[in-house]
Amino acid sequence: MPLKALFFDVFGTLVDWRTGVACEAQRLLEPRGLSRDWPAFADAWRGEYQAGMEPIRSGAMPFVPLDAIHRRMLEAVLPRFGLDDLDEEMRAELNLAWHRLDAWPDVPGGLTRLRQNFLLAPVSNGNIAIQVDLARRNGFIFDAILGSEVARDYKPKPIVYQSAVATLNLQPEDCLMVAAHSYDLEAAARHGLRTAHVARPNEHGPGKGEARPSVPVDIAAADLEALADTLGA
Repeated sequence: MPLKALFFDVFGTLVDWRTGVACEAQRLLEPRGLSRDWPAFADAWRGEYQAGMEPIRSGAMPFVPLDAIHRRMLEAVLPRFGLDDLDEEMRAELNLAWHRLDAWPDVPGGLTRLRQNFLLAPVSNGNIAIQVDLARRNGFIFDAILGSEVARDYKPKPIVYQSAVATLNLQPEDCLMVAAHSYDLEAAARHGLRTAHVARPNEHGPGKGEARPSVPVDIAAADLEALADTLGA
């Protein structure tokens, strides 16, 4: 059956979170005389990601948007880098680093090509405010913004994929989940979506990302331009 919609993971798949967070931390904190290993800081902050969402996925806590989870994660990481003296204004500003990430080079052109033939929407754990800011910063044009706030839960819970499909009044087989993370694609496939892996071999640093999927997928592409080639866009 022909595809109608492409759903995209965002952090790591469309945008380079590691470089972006490191650069924002450096920009904000080095003028205060604070010099740290900023890529390591970004890694540590992101390292709290899955644990930060798990109480919501398990039902132990009510849903809160990812901005709130990022802030909790930040509070856990600051003391490890000797940054626990930061004032509230700077902590709040630093938490907005996730709104100021740049796309991988292939993404703007790839999305433009794909949008000629398909509906496009992020299906991300990021809340809508983050997705809007990233879209405006990078020139992404989406037909909808879906994901955690629509589902009020976090991937890889089934409701996130199911609600994205239902919101566009589609069937799972009409939709292709595009991600650089095999766990995300495996979960989407379990619920009937087709899947495409986009290689991001440097997501966590040089050579520290998924160069290829570790689960069966319908398409494995080197980047979004290659995905557009495969889909005839």
